[in-house]
Amino acid sequence: MPSSFNMNNLPFGLLNEKEQALLRQSLAIRHYQKDEVIMQAGSVPEGVYVVLEGKVSESEEHDDESRQKHVFVHYANEDYFGGWSALKGKAIHNFIADEETVCNIIPTKVVLELVDGNSQFGDYFRQNLAAKTEIVEQHGPTQDMAEFMLAQVGEGVMSAPLIVEESTSIKEATVKMREGKVDSVLVKKGNRYGMVTGTDMLNAVVMDEISIHTPVTEIASYRLISVHPDDYLFNALIIMTQQQIERVVVMRENELVGIVDLTDVLSFFSSHSHVIGLRIERARTLEDLHTAAQGLNDLIKSLVSQGVKARFAMDLVSAMNSRIMEKLFDIMVPDDMQPHVCLIVMGSEGRGEQIMKTDQDNAIIYRDGLVWAEMQEVMNRFSEELMGFGYPPCPGNIMVSNPEWVNSLSSWTQKMALWSSSWTEQEQMNLAIAVDAKPVAGNPALFKAARNWFFKSLKNNDMFYSNFAKVALEFNTPLTFFGNLKERGQLDVKKGGIFPIVHGVRTMALEHKIVVTNTFKRIEALVEAGAMQDKHAKDLSEALGLFIQLRLRQQIKRAEEQELGVDLTPNTLDLQTMNKMERDLLRDAFHIVKGFKKHLELHYHLGSR
Repeated sequence: MPSSFNMNNLPFGLLNEKEQALLRQSLAIRHYQKDEVIMQAGSVPEGVYVVLEGKVSESEEHDDESRQKHVFVHYANEDYFGGWSALKGKAIHNFIADEETVCNIIPTKVVLELVDGNSQFGDYFRQNLAAKTEIVEQHGPTQDMAEFMLAQVGEGVMSAPLIVEESTSIKEATVKMREGKVDSVLVKKGNRYGMVTGTDMLNAVVMDEISIHTPVTEIASYRLISVHPDDYLFNALIIMTQQQIERVVVMRENELVGIVDLTDVLSFFSSHSHVIGLRIERARTLEDLHTAAQGLNDLIKSLVSQGVKARFAMDLVSAMNSRIMEKLFDIMVPDDMQPHVCLIVMGSEGRGEQIMKTDQDNAIIYRDGLVWAEMQEVMNRFSEELMGFGYPPCPGNIMVSNPEWVNSLSSWTQKMALWSSSWTEQEQMNLAIAVDAKPVAGNPALFKAARNWFFKSLKNNDMFYSNFAKVALEFNTPLTFFGNLKERGQLDVKKGGIFPIVHGVRTMALEHKIVVTNTFKRIEALVEAGAMQDKHAKDLSEALGLFIQLRLRQQIKRAEEQELGVDLTPNTLDLQTMNKMERDLLRDAFHIVKGFKKHLELHYHLGSR
């Protein structure tokens, strides 16, 4: 006997008791023989079908002589199909029993009644990717952790600051801090707030021998980093990691409303990110730094297993990676050389979209005329040390151990000019990697000078943008090829989904002189610049986030299965291990990619591909 209808599965778990009772009363059960057509393209559907036993394929037929059938996806136990067809009133594809199959049918009239009466249920069936993703997060097994990670700064962690008068002395401030059981005070000088910590006072009195009667305004730091009360607490942790600070002030417009201390944030989170961060900051030798770097993969697994969205994990891990490279640079590069060179990271690391450690993509820009005989030797050892930290060498040798990627400022700008005027695949790839660069160590002014020059060089160069954008259309969107891929059970999500979004957005960002490199932030900046509609931007961000999340889960799974091996297929999704809900979301996301590629074709006059 077939199993009973499971109301706990999405989207049926979104219905209330009355709605679920209506659904149960309306259910019909049907049996189908192997190869029997359950629903034919163009026909009026009976309703939504839920598989109880067996297997069903969704396909279309080409009108050529071979009548070759292209299968989009297969449905098995507890999967549902036909929702979109029921809403449209006409079946959009053929649904055929691959083996003897038993289905429940929810009549179209009942489906429409439930869709109209339950907004979440309706959003899910209308295949709104953003709504579906939100529903999955709210009702999935990681709901509690997701809510936990989305806690905001103003939700209990923020504390009232201790503010003292401008004339308060170091001694008086120390007494007030002891009475208030805090380790910092804020002092207002003119229109600015300054911060003084217990450590600042100790250094001032003991190390600098300053009188305890000196006003605290004399030793206060006025370079305060602020967050908004509505910012995510997780972002506050990222900021403190990036800025190497232990507290941030909370500002609502120009009003000081609180302070957030690192210890309070850390007590709120269960991961060990702070332990790694502290190890990085305290590292004084290569051995110390190596120990800290080894903990990153465990941190990533912990974040993902606890339901943290990939975008949050990317931000934190990117900050950690940057600090590791900056610290290694500080240890290896002589102090007198550091103001004259700049280490940049490129590609996915430059965009802050690298989670699992992938290839090194880095370069050096140095001051014109610099004489440093040992530079290449130091860079060779730098690459070797990163390999020892778990960052694999770049297969294309795009790293500082290759002299081609160690350039003076003028040489770097010349290469950028060459790449932007060339149509060869290699030079186009070099340019795409380079324009995603960000400085992580040394003198960032060298990088900024090169970037500003490049932006100016592209002014009114429509031919460049058209040629550059064309690369985003290089790979097929795998919507009409699910049949072939399904047989092997694998799909390259980078070629089909991630790359077209990343490169298309990269091109638009260059056109509008947007300096941020992260794709999500580029999308937000394009909206602010009026170059992209808000709905389109949200769809692209949701699709990219989904692709990255699904890829990351499978990368972690492979890493656990091959502890000592190297993942040779980091961009491959195994469709056989994905449930119906994930396949639905994936297919919706590919529709968004297809629409975005069409937009690029029209905007950059690329013609039909």
